[in-house]
Amino acid sequence: MDQADYQPDDEADYQGLLERIAADVAPLIGSGTPAEYIPALASVDPRRFGMAVADLDGTVYGVGDWRQPFSAQSVTKVFALALALSLDGNALWERVGREPSGNPFNSLVQLEYENGIPRNPFINAGALVVTDRLQTLTGDASSELLEFLRAESGNPDLAFDQDVAASEGEHGDRNAALAHFMASYGNIANPVPILLDHYFWQCSIMTSCADLALAARFLARHGLRADGSRLLTRSEAKQVNAVMMTCGTYDAAGEFAYRVGLPGKSGVGGGIVAIVPGRCTLCVWSPGLDSRGNSVAGVAALDRFTTLTGLSVF
Repeated sequence: MDQADYQPDDEADYQGLLERIAADVAPLIGSGTPAEYIPALASVDPRRFGMAVADLDGTVYGVGDWRQPFSAQSVTKVFALALALSLDGNALWERVGREPSGNPFNSLVQLEYENGIPRNPFINAGALVVTDRLQTLTGDASSELLEFLRAESGNPDLAFDQDVAASEGEHGDRNAALAHFMASYGNIANPVPILLDHYFWQCSIMTSCADLALAARFLARHGLRADGSRLLTRSEAKQVNAVMMTCGTYDAAGEFAYRVGLPGKSGVGGGIVAIVPGRCTLCVWSPGLDSRGNSVAGVAALDRFTTLTGLSVF
């Protein structure tokens, strides 16, 4: 059944809706493969599944493993971008683009003929530039990001995972190559080893679906933080959502827009955050990834959400 069951103006029996979605995608849970190139992630049980929805007022609903912490990985790039924009404004866009890459998230291909300027802030090269700028602006990029996530999620216990950060550092040659290559073009300001440390710590932050759905509400609230203060202008919040829509799921962004129809950002830990501007935020987690690094069951669950509710940006 499609939209007849859940009308968009029905403030939603979100709990019943989430339970319906979990049942619908149950055959897909366990499909795909956890991120094998990061040993600390490879051992995560691919049969885990959680999903949460947060209203604008902070009421959160969930199903499955929605309170189980997992490695946020690239989902944190959204929050790093928002922090950098709040401090740096449009100057940030002089160092990183806003176009889809069409290449894998850790690709080196485009950097040389685009003079060390990454296509967007969500591929690894672009995220390194954002973290580099945040490090310059704050002096401690990863800690600033962690404190921001703690404040917006209301969870003071959010923390880095030392094992994940160490695992990424031990297997981070491609990210080091990206950073050194951009530094050769003058697009990295901080020493590369320091930048990489902050980047790996950033990606290692452990969060749950509830945490991330709550933390992302400022993008559904047009830039307003949980305490009512303004982090981003309405225009900047629109910009972040737009880049999420076009670039947030790497070289599968077109497929994600086609199926889900929401701004979203995935991570190889199996999490995906999605935004319904002016209405709610979602986070889904299931560690089994497809060939492009996106959660198989997670994408399917978000697809079901927008199909059943009609809540998409289209």
